[in-house]
Amino acid sequence: MPDPRFSSGRRALLAAAAVAPFAASAAARAATPDLSALKDMTAGVVPIGADERRRRLDRAQALMKASGIGAVLIEPGSSLIYFTGIRWGRSERAMLAVLPVEGEPCIVSPFFEEPRMRETLAIPAEVRVWQEDEDPLKVVAGFLNDRKLTMRSVGIEETVRFFIPDMLARALPSAKIVSANPVVRGCRMIKTPAELALMQRATDITIAAYRWTYPRVEKGMTGRDIGALMDAATTKLGGEPEFSLILIGEAAAYPHGTQAVHRVADGEIVLMDCGCTVQGYQSDISRTFAFGSASKEQRTVWDQVHRGQQTAIAAALMGMPAGSVDDAVRRLYEGFGYGPGYKLPGCSHRTGHGIGLDGHEPVNLVRGEATKLAPGMCFSNEPGIYIPGKFGVRLEDCFHMTADGPRWFSTPPPSIDQPFG
Repeated sequence: MPDPRFSSGRRALLAAAAVAPFAASAAARAATPDLSALKDMTAGVVPIGADERRRRLDRAQALMKASGIGAVLIEPGSSLIYFTGIRWGRSERAMLAVLPVEGEPCIVSPFFEEPRMRETLAIPAEVRVWQEDEDPLKVVAGFLNDRKLTMRSVGIEETVRFFIPDMLARALPSAKIVSANPVVRGCRMIKTPAELALMQRATDITIAAYRWTYPRVEKGMTGRDIGALMDAATTKLGGEPEFSLILIGEAAAYPHGTQAVHRVADGEIVLMDCGCTVQGYQSDISRTFAFGSASKEQRTVWDQVHRGQQTAIAAALMGMPAGSVDDAVRRLYEGFGYGPGYKLPGCSHRTGHGIGLDGHEPVNLVRGEATKLAPGMCFSNEPGIYIPGKFGVRLEDCFHMTADGPRWFSTPPPSIDQPFG
C-alpha cells in the first residue's frame, strides 16, 4: 500500500530515481554493443536475375491478354522494382514504367534523371524522356499511340497517385482506364523459388538477431534501447533493418504501442515485432516474453495466442478463401471469451497480411477476403490478444503456401519460457 506521506507525484519521482542507474547503464550498453560473435549470413545470396525478370514480364503480358488490358502504368515503389529493378522515390516529377501487352516496356523519365535512372534499370526497355516544360503523360500517350494500344484499356497499378491517371485521361481522352490489379497482383502474390529463398534468408537473420538480443535485455531499458540492439545485430548479420517495434508493459496492450516511454521491469511483458530485408525481400516476426517470472494471466494469454497461431495454420488450406483463416481464429478466441469479432479484449486486427517486397501487401487474412489460397502466396500469422490497461501478447511467424499445404518460414516458439525456441 502506498505511504500516505508521499503524493503520487512524489512516489513517481522516487520510482524514477530508483531505476535511473539501471536505465543509464542499460542505455550505454545498447548504444555500443559487442557484436564480435555475429557473422554475415548473406554469403551465397542470389539476387533476382535477368531470367527471373523476363519471366515476370511474360506472366504480366499473359495476364494482360487474359484481362483485355493493353498496357500497365507503374510509378516508383515496390512494383516498379519488381518489374524493372528501378529504385526511385516519388516526387512531383513523374518517373513511369509502361508495360505493354507485347514487346519491351517503356521507361518515361525526366531528361536530367535518365543517367541516374539507368543505374538500377535491370531489364531491356525503351527509354523516353521529358523536359521540365513538358507533360510526361503526353510522352506516355505517344508510346501507346506508337504501339497502337490507344483503343485498349490502360491498367493503373493500385498505388499510383491520382494526378497521373488524371493527366493521362487528358492527354489520351480515348483511353479506357482500369485497375491493373489482375495483372500486378496476379504476378506479385505468387512468389517464385528465388523470392522465397530471399525471404527465408531475411527470416533466418531476424531469428538470429532475436536470439542474440534476448539475453541482453536488461531492467530499465526502453523499447528504443532494445530496438538499437536488434538493429545492430541485424546489420552485422547482413540484413537491412526494416523496423524494430518494442512494446513494454501496458504499451503491449495496443498493437502498435503508444507515445509513452515504458521501461523493462520485473514481471513486465516485452513484445518485440521486428523485421529486415535481404535484396529487398522482407521478414516479419513477433515474439512476446515476460522479463523475470511470468504471471498466471500472462501465461494463459500467451498459450491462447499460441493456439491461435496453430489454428490459423491448420485453416490455411489450398483453395480456401483467405478470409476463412481469420474466421477460424475468431471462433477460437470467442470460445475463450474474447471479442466478439475484432472487439477488445481480443484481437483487434486481421490474423495476417501478405508479405514480399512490401512488409504488408495483398492479400490479407481478414474477414471477407475471398481470394483463394494458392501455392506461392506468403502471409504473416499473428493473431495477437490485447487487454487494454494490462498487456498484450503477439506471436508472429510467416508462412508460404505449397502444393502440400502451408510451410513456415520460422517456427513458432514452444512457450513463454522459451520465447525464441
